[in-house]
Amino acid sequence: MKKTIFALLLLVISCASPRPEAQEVRTSPTFTITPSALPTFTSIPIPPTIIPSLTPSVEPPIPCDPYVVDYCITDGHFILQRPIKPPANDSVDPTYRYASTANGTRDPHHGVEFLNKFGTPVYAAAEGIVVFAGPDTEAIYSPWKNFYGNVVVIRHAADLFTLYAHLSGIDVQSGDEVKAGEKIGEVGQSGVATGSHLHFEVRREHAEDYFATVNPELWLLPLRSEFGALELSVVNSEFQFQKATITLEHVAESSSVMSVYYIDTYHPSLAIGKENAAMGDLRAGRYRIALIYNGHLYERWVEVQSGKLTQVVIVVN
Repeated sequence: MKKTIFALLLLVISCASPRPEAQEVRTSPTFTITPSALPTFTSIPIPPTIIPSLTPSVEPPIPCDPYVVDYCITDGHFILQRPIKPPANDSVDPTYRYASTANGTRDPHHGVEFLNKFGTPVYAAAEGIVVFAGPDTEAIYSPWKNFYGNVVVIRHAADLFTLYAHLSGIDVQSGDEVKAGEKIGEVGQSGVATGSHLHFEVRREHAEDYFATVNPELWLLPLRSEFGALELSVVNSEFQFQKATITLEHVAESSSVMSVYYIDTYHPSLAIGKENAAMGDLRAGRYRIALIYNGHLYERWVEVQSGKLTQVVIVVN
């Protein structure tokens, strides 16, 4: 019996699983990475992505052509201040406009008039340098001696000159620099003048050229903020200036009162620019232009805008 029990114990021991031995635990080695150990990469610039523009190309505007359309409205070149200030009369005399002859009674006018009493202050129309100040005894600025009497001539930017004539007194001298609005003299009646007034001219490029004048009404700032100016060309089919009397009609929107103006085209001796008739200080609004040429009526409706220049070309046959 004892032998049997002992044999069974041996059998159990021999069949039991052997005890596993301790396993070695392995860990990953630890490395210290320094900047010098990092790989070096060469930076390759990436070209920018070109995105096609969605903005259409803008063509420059086609200039308005008064030979093609009824009229054009431009900024003009209103850069000169009035040489007379309120409360004195700062309006251009409508009876003797630039290049007119006062219905054939006077010589073609190379400037405009500001009718005022003796001693009325006269001011520089823009900043510049006085190139002449004194009596017109040498006929420098006209074909005749003492024609302008006491006269001041100022040179401005871009070879623009202003001339102030028939003065009773002069406050500047040649070489003086003057500012716009600075007093330069006083109204008088010296030289060839009828009554006291300021004779005012604008000349371009050549101050001593009697025929280098341009219409001051196209250079003076409008008298009021609601005023504009009108420039006309009356030409034949060969684009030659033609003589005519032009009627302007304007009806104010706030009333039924009609304003009527009459303009003669320039005397041929002064029709040397791009227009042969003009009028400044016109109230903004719609105007009817009418003229008769060779028995035919020509008319045109145009608009005058505040502070702007309206250009009109009428071709007659």
